[in-house]
Amino acid sequence: MLPASRTNPMKSRSFPSSLAALLVAAGLSGVAAEAGAVASAELYQNQTYTYGRFEARVRFAAGDGVISSFFLWKPGSEVAGTFWNELDFEKLGADCRLQTNPLYGAPVVDHSEVESVEGDLCGEYHTYTFEWTPTYIAYLVDGVEVRRDGAETADAFAVNAASGMQIHFNIWPGDATFGGNFDAAILPIQQYISWVQYSSFADGVFTLEWREELDGPTLPSGWAVGNWASPKNLSTHQPANVAFTGGVGVLSLTADEATGFAGTPPPDLADGGDPASEPSAGGDGGPGAGGGAANPPGGDTSGGTDGGGASNGAGAAGSSNAPEAAGGAAAPGAAGASAGPSSAQPSAASDGGCSQVASSDARSGGAGWLALFGAALVARHRRRAARLPTAE
Repeated sequence: MLPASRTNPMKSRSFPSSLAALLVAAGLSGVAAEAGAVASAELYQNQTYTYGRFEARVRFAAGDGVISSFFLWKPGSEVAGTFWNELDFEKLGADCRLQTNPLYGAPVVDHSEVESVEGDLCGEYHTYTFEWTPTYIAYLVDGVEVRRDGAETADAFAVNAASGMQIHFNIWPGDATFGGNFDAAILPIQQYISWVQYSSFADGVFTLEWREELDGPTLPSGWAVGNWASPKNLSTHQPANVAFTGGVGVLSLTADEATGFAGTPPPDLADGGDPASEPSAGGDGGPGAGGGAANPPGGDTSGGTDGGGASNGAGAAGSSNAPEAAGGAAAPGAAGASAGPSSAQPSAASDGGCSQVASSDARSGGAGWLALFGAALVARHRRRAARLPTAE
C-alpha cells in the first residue's frame, strides 16, 4: 500500500516546464537548481523483448540516498492514459537493501517488496534475473528465487506489454521519501555491470538469444544512454557518466563539473559471472543492432503523472526514468523480440537533459591497466565462448 504522500504514484522522468514554473512560484526553485549540481547516468537497450529471462551481473552503488537499479520498462508507459509496465531491481539506503517491484496499471500502482538476500550487494557482483512468462514473473538473485508473482501480475504484462520491454540500468540521487538521505559529499560513486543477457521463452523452455559482455571501450551496438533529468529532478543523466573499461560497464553519480570515470573498476571475483557457475545463466551471443542517445520523453503530467517521484514520480517506488526509444536500428529478429523499439511519442516534450557525449578519456580507465589486463580479458571472453551452450 502506498503511503499517504504517494497518492499519485505515476512517475515522470523530468519536470515539464509548467510544473517547473509552479515550483518556482511556490518558492521551491531549489529543487530545479539541484538538478544542475549532480550528474547521474542511465544505460539501456533500444530493442524491446517479450517473454524470457533477463539477466545482468551487477555491483550496485553504495551510499545513503543513492538509487542504483536494473529494470525492464515498456516504452511510452509515462504517457497519460497509458497502462504502465515496469519490473524493478533497486538498491536503496545506506544498508544497501534490495527492493523488487512490478509496477503496472492505469494509473500505475506500486507493488514493492524489500527482499532478504545473502551477500553484500554494493561490495560484490551478483547475478540479477527477471523471468517473465505468460503465467508468472519471478525475481532471482544468484539463481535463488526471492519473489514470484502469479497470474494477476503476469496477465497485466501479457495483455499490456505485448510489444515487449527494454532493459535499463541507472543510478541517481533520491531523498528521505525514497532511497535515503543523499549527501553530495559522498560523490563520486559507481554502479558496475559485468555482463547482460537475454533468453527467449517458448513452450516452457528458455533459449539464449544474446549475451553482451560490455568488454569494448565504447557504447556497444544496440545500446543507448540517457540525457535527461532523473526522478525527483535532483540530477541530470549525462552520457559522460556511462563508461566502458576493464571489461565492465560503469555508471557514475558525480558532481556536475566532474563527470566521467577514469579509475579501475573492481574485478568480478566470479570471473565475470561465468555461466558455468551461475544457476540461471545461459550462453554467449551478439547484441542487437542500433544505438545512440535518446531524447527525454517528458510526458504529459496530467491524468495521473506525478513529476517528482522517486521512481519517476513523487515517492513512487521504481527506477523508471526510462526513455522513449529513439535512434538506432532494431535488433535482428530474435525469438521473443519485437520488430523494433516503440514508436509512440509522449504528448508533451520536456527539456530534461544534456547532449554531452562521453569522452574517450573518461572511458579509457588508463592505458597502463588495459595493457596489463587486456590479454586476460580477451582470454576470458574466448574461454566463455568455448564453454557456453547455445540453449538451456
